[in-house]
Amino acid sequence: MARPLDGKAAIVTGGGGGIGRAIAMRMASEGASVIVNDLGCAPDGAGASTGPAQEVVSDIARAGGTAVADLSSVADSRGADRLVRTAINSFGHVDILVNCAGIIRGQPLWGMSDETWDVVIRVNLHGSFYCTRAAVREMRYAILEGRQKGGRIINFTSESGIFGNGVNSNYGAAKAGIIGLTKSSAIGLRELGITCNAVSPRAETRIVAGTTEYRWRDLGASIGIEDAESMPLADLKRKLGSGSPEGIVPLVLWLASERSADVTGRVFIAHEGWVGVFAEMAEKKVEFEGDFEDFDRVVRSVLTNPPPSSRI
Repeated sequence: MARPLDGKAAIVTGGGGGIGRAIAMRMASEGASVIVNDLGCAPDGAGASTGPAQEVVSDIARAGGTAVADLSSVADSRGADRLVRTAINSFGHVDILVNCAGIIRGQPLWGMSDETWDVVIRVNLHGSFYCTRAAVREMRYAILEGRQKGGRIINFTSESGIFGNGVNSNYGAAKAGIIGLTKSSAIGLRELGITCNAVSPRAETRIVAGTTEYRWRDLGASIGIEDAESMPLADLKRKLGSGSPEGIVPLVLWLASERSADVTGRVFIAHEGWVGVFAEMAEKKVEFEGDFEDFDRVVRSVLTNPPPSSRI
């Protein structure tokens, strides 16, 4: 029986650990040849190591799959170009790009340095753009020449980009930008048969692992979980939807397959055992007449829902 990704070539950025590793391993087991890209840095972007990417490649090889390690930095356009060139040189084509690489480095908004803002935006948002641009160039040529049918771009966003993040405004801004990039790319690439979707994961990743106990409890209390301040932290995390990285993989595998050829521009949320999709933003309009007091009344009638709590 054919596997869903037989004959496909995939790039997984951030593939050396967590969700990226789980995706790379599963894609290889389902027939894809995989470029495992990972700089081997810490969750805040510090340092570098060849170990994580190479270890995943070795695990894939032991399981009978095909993979190549790549250590390029996606935060640099030349690094993204090298990454895609590695895929072309290794496999001859690129069918799937998973933009999973990301870092988090937080400071209060009033004390955030230019460097802290810039590095998080570069890795998360610029990196997704650079890799998408480089991959789409190759996909487009192959499609127009009849060598390839369509392509898949799968970006990783966060609830921080949807609801905001008061602790990490740089991270929230980057992840919101990824949603805009996803929707715009979906429109621009539709005629080529290239889909572009985004995934917001709820899972225990290295980034989430760095969240303080105070932050977990504050978040739980803010969304109405009883005894959030006193229950065992593990129980609170489960209530907040913290699951295994492997729980995100079924959605990514489906988005990478031919089964999702008609799905593009959507923002999904995934957790171990369930999947959802965020509703599109909708207008709510109320006509007004009169003075400032009347305008105040009308606007407040539109604001029927309180602003959502900040997500991690």
